[in-house]
Amino acid sequence: MRDALSKKILVGLAVAVGAFAAFSAIDPATASRSPALQAPTFDTGTARPIQGWIDFCRRYPSECIVNLDEPEIVTLDRLTWNTILSVNREVNAEITPMTDMELYGVADYWDFPHSGAGDCEDIQLLKRKRLADAGLPRRAMRMTVVIDELNEGHAVLMIRTDRGDFILDNKTDEVLAWHETPYVYVSRESQHGSSWTSLGHAAGPLATANR
Repeated sequence: MRDALSKKILVGLAVAVGAFAAFSAIDPATASRSPALQAPTFDTGTARPIQGWIDFCRRYPSECIVNLDEPEIVTLDRLTWNTILSVNREVNAEITPMTDMELYGVADYWDFPHSGAGDCEDIQLLKRKRLADAGLPRRAMRMTVVIDELNEGHAVLMIRTDRGDFILDNKTDEVLAWHETPYVYVSRESQHGSSWTSLGHAAGPLATANR
């Protein structure tokens, strides 16, 4: 996945008031790093979906349908935040990172990690499925393509909330606001249909400092 995403991203570049006091009793280390009412990411246009995503949707169409009756953002109360933190930690611990080439003999293949191993996108897909089963609106949870700290393609799960956009990542058990990650944001699933949207290569201070 990493090599395939990196190539697709490079091609795309060429052609193109409240703090979290309510969470203070949950996980002080995490809550202290969670900003209050941060600015969300913004769509800047359309983007071409990753081929691995297109193939995944052919096999699992129900995972890719956008239900316009669902809310676009999650109301981030204490129970919901706890659920997000728990699922992120549990799936990261449960699934062994392994490349698509090692698993399937191909550069990029999106699927659920049925064997207990998977690439970054497989791990995030499982997190989204479990969170949706727990009652979170799938429409507010968007698969997202970024450029990581090694300038390589990477997939994360973005949860859009009334407190800002937060990132679930197999590289860390912390759930961070998007701008607290070391990533450049390339594109994500649209919340309004089957297409993807560009994020304009938005980046926070950490990503900027690393480049």
